[in-house]
Amino acid sequence: MKKFHLVLITMLFISVLAACGTSSDEDNASSGQEGDSSNLYESIQEKGVITVGTEGTYPPFSFHNDNDELTGYDVEVMREVASRLGVEVEFNETQWDSMFAGLNAERFDVIANQVGINVGDRSEKYDFSDPYTYTGAVLVVPSDNDEITSFEDIEGKKSAQSLTSNFKDIATEYGAEVVGVEGMAQAVENIKLGRVDLTVNDKLAVLQYMNETNNEDVKIAAELDDVSETAFTFRKGNEELVRAFNDALAEMKEDGTLAEISKEWFGEDVSVK
Repeated sequence: MKKFHLVLITMLFISVLAACGTSSDEDNASSGQEGDSSNLYESIQEKGVITVGTEGTYPPFSFHNDNDELTGYDVEVMREVASRLGVEVEFNETQWDSMFAGLNAERFDVIANQVGINVGDRSEKYDFSDPYTYTGAVLVVPSDNDEITSFEDIEGKKSAQSLTSNFKDIATEYGAEVVGVEGMAQAVENIKLGRVDLTVNDKLAVLQYMNETNNEDVKIAAELDDVSETAFTFRKGNEELVRAFNDALAEMKEDGTLAEISKEWFGEDVSVK
């Protein structure tokens, strides 16, 4: 398991919201993103290289480890897909706010950065591979708590939440009393000390934290049915490349490779609902 400093974990919640949110660059997308008349898949095969836009500062999905090597869940899934396509992968590290503009300008062929499919009108502007990650809101409680087993049970309970996240709104919607914290580590510490009863957070963030710290003081008690699907993102008009990605992902699911990568980073398979 690749390790990185735990202080980065608190950044994950802000990053997850940013990646799942809209970007002003998407609003500037035009018909120019439809792709040229050439076949991008054939061009990639001829060059033997696929260029990929990713942040490189977004743990645990795309970041630099202690040896300054680019790694992360999305990075490793992308490398495996490229291997199955028979090409090398060249990562182009780009800030999130410039990610879609870079794709539109053909600075890279695909985005691998936990891009949510079901966000705004994004699917009208871009093509997506089949989803390779599913996430949603989960309810975290002390490991010995058997009373809170659903979101309906948190009414009147104290919930540790980042005050700038939409998970705070979910906790409030179900009637919890919100106690402000700065991230997952502080939320769990407050649960351990009995200052709060629970926290509502992103499933991937919770799994990554528990997998990284081997923390057995808390558990996931429930999760909402509404999930977010994330996938590789392409300019419109490159159907053959999208099909090639989907074929590779299907093979990875069938032979267990995708589940293996997922479990390495999160402790369970997040590539299925």
